[in-house]
Amino acid sequence: MSSSKSESLFKAYRPVSRVAIIGRPNVGKSTLFNFLTESRKAVVKNQPGVTRDILIEPAEIWGNKFDVIDTGGLTESPDLFSQLIREQVIDFLSSVDHLIVVMDGRAGLCAEDRDIIRIANETGKPFLLVVNKIDRSHDLELAKAEFYEFGVDIAVTSFEAQLGLDVVLEWIVSQVKQTENTIREGLKLAMVGKPNVGKSSLCNRLLGEKRLLVSARAGTTVDAVDTELVYNDRKFILIDTAGLRRSSKRDEDIEIIAAFKTQDSIRRADLVLLVIDGTEGPTEQDAKIMAACLDAHKAVVVVANKSDLGEREVPQYRSWFQQKIKEEFHFFPEVPVVFVSALTGRGLEPLFDEILSMEEKLSIRIPTGELNDFFTNVIRQAPAPVWNTHNVKFYYLTQTHQRPPAFIALPTTPMA
Repeated sequence: MSSSKSESLFKAYRPVSRVAIIGRPNVGKSTLFNFLTESRKAVVKNQPGVTRDILIEPAEIWGNKFDVIDTGGLTESPDLFSQLIREQVIDFLSSVDHLIVVMDGRAGLCAEDRDIIRIANETGKPFLLVVNKIDRSHDLELAKAEFYEFGVDIAVTSFEAQLGLDVVLEWIVSQVKQTENTIREGLKLAMVGKPNVGKSSLCNRLLGEKRLLVSARAGTTVDAVDTELVYNDRKFILIDTAGLRRSSKRDEDIEIIAAFKTQDSIRRADLVLLVIDGTEGPTEQDAKIMAACLDAHKAVVVVANKSDLGEREVPQYRSWFQQKIKEEFHFFPEVPVVFVSALTGRGLEPLFDEILSMEEKLSIRIPTGELNDFFTNVIRQAPAPVWNTHNVKFYYLTQTHQRPPAFIALPTTPMA
């Protein structure tokens, strides 16, 4: 099937109005995001450039439901990340409904702030200018003075001290539309793997928009990013995560935070997509990530990305890759493998066919009668286990309500 036809089956869905927070780096955008969403999804650190991807989380104020969007800092700095973030944010603003422009009241007005106001005006979306970091209540009105030149609504606040936030909340409520549905529905898919294997590129391909920053440099993604996705009228929650490097190579505290967020994403997921560089094949680090997923009792599908390159570079590519799977994942050699290309979109439908097949297996319920017929046959073929000096006799076997399916065997002899 052609790539264009395949892509038509995938789309991001928007259940509610979107309120995006924009501004220069380190002005407090992520602090406001965490306050509005009552979460700690956004990494907050006194260091520019911590937020790199687009984060979207549901929020509710006085019965009004909407999505809050945290964005990377907009700056004219010439470095690669700054330019990528700027391009990504500007491109994404066309998909939002309202803007909150945050500026640093301590630093005062600067040239980059004027550029951000220009960007906000060019979107044509309603926006509120929020002057942050004014920590004394009697300075709130005075701090507005130099920002009046923009001729827009201004709120003066301190996110840390929670001063002036009532004005921000009232403005949001006046803008957003009420809706009945903000619940994120669908199977949760966590996309994990080493840095720079193409996780964010694959997410962007599925979503059809530049939600996630893509760079050849490892460590680009910091946050774990949740996104609603529809495939063939089925809803999913797609979670892109930071690349997991070996603990000894996590030099920066931001990388350590990102690793914890990735581990939490694995815990929240129903199914883990372990993305591997198809030109390199599975490695020892991939095996450690696989083991961590299995320790968390998660179902896993291996996604061999960059397979278009692999097929050109490696003779009998798929047999070679499967052999490496058996070698590195000797503890789980039968893991399902799907070959895809984030660049061309090839393999996306087979990937979701495998995901739907796994969902059926995750949801399977076996009647207690069938379980106990099987259990009785197994017990007859082996001697009874011994606890201290007593033979243990099992009464029956039953399935729990866990996913993946789990079972409990109840003994007649107390094992205290």
